Amino acid sequence: MDDTGTATVLILGGRSEIGMELARRLAPGVTVILAARKADQLAEQVAALVAAGATAVHTMEFDADDLASHGRLVATVIAEHGTIDIAVLAFGILGDQARAETDAAHAVAVVHTDYVAQVGLLTHLATAMRQAGRGSLVVFSSGPSSVRVRRANYVYGSAKAGLDGFASGLADALHGTGVKLLIARPGFVVGRMTQGMTPAPLSSTPEQVAAATARALVKGRRTVWIPWTLRPMLFTMRLLPQFVWRRMPR
Repeated sequence: MDDTGTATVLILGGRSEIGMELARRLAPGVTVILAARKADQLAEQVAALVAAGATAVHTMEFDADDLASHGRLVATVIAEHGTIDIAVLAFGILGDQARAETDAAHAVAVVHTDYVAQVGLLTHLATAMRQAGRGSLVVFSSGPSSVRVRRANYVYGSAKAGLDGFASGLADALHGTGVKLLIARPGFVVGRMTQGMTPAPLSSTPEQVAAATARALVKGRRTVWIPWTLRPMLFTMRLLPQFVWRRMPR
């Protein structure tokens, strides 16, 4: 908690639709810190969280791909606002699958943001929370990719699959430390990132993802599938022959 005795919530990816929707649900009575690029242009997001009941809202400059800055960012948040009670990793890029299949630099950029940067931040945050003896981490994986990566988006999907595996292992490592890690596994999310794409079955909205994640946080869950019916469907799809699976859409 910060010096005023209120909880501190850090949203890494202050413009993320899901991140903002989750921040609104967590806002009443807490201090929210929005970290994003061009942090001085987050006035709309700040106003929305104040309206949602946040005690205070602060912004911080944050470049997920600048790995060397991650430790300084976490240390600065703690120095200025006290222990981080909840940290939400809500940043990421979808990338262009067709381009990534021939443009190695683009493929690496997607994996760097969606996996490498997340690993770096989770490690810094987990270390700080262990020292404090408390805290909650929220990671957004992908339901489909956590089960089986599809040919249609294997670059993005492989990054999410790796993140899911890392987060699962970290959650085990944190057991008994007072620190919890929640892995949210949504399916296709209809929002800015997927604009123009045909929604997959059992799609959800940023609002639905945030609501389910907030409920899982309150319950102290380790994982949440969004929607919950996605889980049995995906585990059944693991049994599909490879020649069928490789034709599955995004």
